[in-house]
Amino acid sequence: MDFLLSGVAACGACLVTNPLEVVKTRMQLQGELKSRGTYQVYYRNVFHAFYTIAKVDGLAGLQKGLVPGLWYQFFMNGIRLGSYAIIESSGYIYTDGRVSAPKTIIAGATAGVVGAVMGSPVYLVKTHLQSQSTVSIAVGHQYKHQGMSQALAAIYKEHGIQGLWRGSSAAIPRVSVGSASQLSTFSSAKELVFPRDSWLVGLSAGMISSVAVVLAMTPFDVVSTRLYNQPVDHQGKGLLYKGFTDCFSKTLKKEGITGLYKGLGASYFRIGPHTILSLFFWEELRKLYQPFR
Repeated sequence: MDFLLSGVAACGACLVTNPLEVVKTRMQLQGELKSRGTYQVYYRNVFHAFYTIAKVDGLAGLQKGLVPGLWYQFFMNGIRLGSYAIIESSGYIYTDGRVSAPKTIIAGATAGVVGAVMGSPVYLVKTHLQSQSTVSIAVGHQYKHQGMSQALAAIYKEHGIQGLWRGSSAAIPRVSVGSASQLSTFSSAKELVFPRDSWLVGLSAGMISSVAVVLAMTPFDVVSTRLYNQPVDHQGKGLLYKGFTDCFSKTLKKEGITGLYKGLGASYFRIGPHTILSLFFWEELRKLYQPFR
């Protein structure tokens, strides 16, 4: 039940924040491996990106990748938050009755790794679909998938089971760092918010956690998006990057530190609300279920 409640909470947040995920993905791919001023800027900022995508691709364009996005949230966050809930209820994260920061970081990172590995194939397809756009505003490599099922089948047919986990080398550090910062901050913040039985506790703690997770995770998120979306050869090997370290170093060399924080505003507008909503829904659903344990 912990896994189910966690997955439902994350899906509820995804329904609201998926358009922000589309914007974030496009902005992270814009100007890939190009120095500032040497490429055409289609998306000047979060709000301009919203307007441009809605104008050119239609309102439906802002919900691209929603189906794999929901499946990803259900599996990845269901496993991640569910695992953390079990670890938390076992009392592991506490020392002398108080939340231990090192223990919550370890627990959050561990739960994140498990969730990232399980959800990687669907995240791969989600990234491909969200980057798809009309040629006039296209950024990054353009895959021609028709939907989630077709994409998974096509990738498996061409590159086998290994192809479905392409890019997971970036997903693991991305989610483990994000999960560690998110859940450790959330658990610690809950102890500082009063009154503790109010619904405001989960909401306030989620707001505090959202800032920490965006600052910690954005460079890993940029690398992850680019690794998942890069074109591949007939053997399924990336044509732009060899792996996480190669993508990180090339982005830093070509685009500077700002390249690793590309789309930071979009990242907060997406990850911030998603963190707040998913943790809030998670906390409230667990409260509702508590009497039935």
